[in-house]
Amino acid sequence: MDLTLIRFGTGKHDATDAPTGDRDLCIMEAVAYIAGEPWSDAPACASPVVSAFLREWNDTLSDEDRDRLLPAAVWVPRLVDSLADNATEERRAYLALDWMIRVQTPAWLDLTPSLAPHAAALRALPEIVDLTTAENAVAVVNAAEAAARAARYAAQSAAWSAARASAGVAAREAEREAERKAEREAARAAAGVTTREAAWSAARAATREAAWSSAWSPARDAAEVAAREAARAAAWSNGDTISPIIALLQQSALDLLDRMLVVGAHPDRRKEE
Repeated sequence: MDLTLIRFGTGKHDATDAPTGDRDLCIMEAVAYIAGEPWSDAPACASPVVSAFLREWNDTLSDEDRDRLLPAAVWVPRLVDSLADNATEERRAYLALDWMIRVQTPAWLDLTPSLAPHAAALRALPEIVDLTTAENAVAVVNAAEAAARAARYAAQSAAWSAARASAGVAAREAEREAERKAEREAARAAAGVTTREAAWSAARAATREAAWSSAWSPARDAAEVAAREAARAAAWSNGDTISPIIALLQQSALDLLDRMLVVGAHPDRRKEE
């Protein structure tokens, strides 16, 4: 397989002897194929944490962004044999959760001035590296979630009020169009970068301890909602602010992918990378 010719698609694909069409496999299916494993999007040779992250991210990207950010020739060789011991996989999982809470969510909160203090509070949290730091972050994330939800309601109400201020039939159509545009932009923002399921799947893949759910679940869920509500608030206020943040977070997610792969890598391989 010439990896320079591969363009990834979304979702699972049918088993095949060799990929022959345009976008007829996802990134993890390519890894399984190159490694000589049975057709699958969860190859045994690859890190389960990184695999979970990439299955989720692969499907949220547009074709253009996927081609730009995840060229097969660059990433597939790094993913083959990326499986590590449990301690390394757990560290990778915490990198994903930390990014979700201290990078992705604050980026969305920054778009609404009233939410800036919550963004600063999340960034000021100690790096989330274990159950204790995850659990200690929950209260701060919950406060950000509540504030983001309130900001979204306020922005939505303001947009509706502005639409109603117009006259007659135009008012109703303006209101409907404002709602459609804001929700489209918010949906696009939510799909632009997300690691909710990646972080959750990564946690399950990394550790079987029952205790992790008491910290992981509240922190992950609150961060997801805070980011989504902040994105919607920004979309209702000014949808033009969304695209730059998506681009910024896509690059940041790429950096996260690199850091997850470097953790536990053999010293000789690190030099090669």
